[in-house]
Amino acid sequence: MHTDQPHNKLLQQLSDEEQQAVMRHSKTIKMEFGQLLCEEGKNCGYVYFPLSGFISVLTSMQHNQGLEVGLIGNEGMLGVLSCVGVHASPVQAVVQGDGTALQIETQVFVSELKHSIKLQQLMQQYLAFYVVQLTRLVCCNHYHETEPRLARWLLMTHDRAGGDQFFLTHQYLASMLGVRRSSVTEAAGSLLQKKIIDYHRGQIHILNRAALEKACCSCYRDLLDKQQLFLPDLPYPNTGFVR
Repeated sequence: MHTDQPHNKLLQQLSDEEQQAVMRHSKTIKMEFGQLLCEEGKNCGYVYFPLSGFISVLTSMQHNQGLEVGLIGNEGMLGVLSCVGVHASPVQAVVQGDGTALQIETQVFVSELKHSIKLQQLMQQYLAFYVVQLTRLVCCNHYHETEPRLARWLLMTHDRAGGDQFFLTHQYLASMLGVRRSSVTEAAGSLLQKKIIDYHRGQIHILNRAALEKACCSCYRDLLDKQQLFLPDLPYPNTGFVR
């Protein structure tokens, strides 16, 4: 049971009383890189509100490969489809950045949802943005070149990582973007040469955020705009873009 204010931006949109009504059913868990939170086609039994760290949302491809179609940090939640009665997850969810999250049993959360109009509205807004993010990233993965997609992905990760450095291998990046490792190596090498990022033994360091924003595809800005459309009260990421 928790009484402190959550560090999840979605829950912070609720009143203190509404926050406590949700949080009294939760427990804080550690999220570790590579941890599987939800399997595709199964009911994971919980919803998660990240407090720090971030989660990759993956859809299955051939040969047991996964393609990333979403990223969830402390601006969102995992398990929003349970709010509309869908309990079998259509995606896989894997921790991509170490952190912590509030874990709540799905049935308990859905029951609590019935008692809060504000929470219902918030979940509807987030669900709309969640669907937009999935569809946009599917299109991005199909139409855009590797380097601007990598820049977009690094920006989304940077927004959720809580710092300028995070750990990711070229092989993991290739899996997330659905390309060959050699393509990621080439794209990352280009950003490295331009001194936009530094990369050593899996540690990525964002050196020039503004240049990274210029190097990314239009999808990053579009997703920020959509977040403001569907979730206007959420804090805007620290970017060079004008709202």
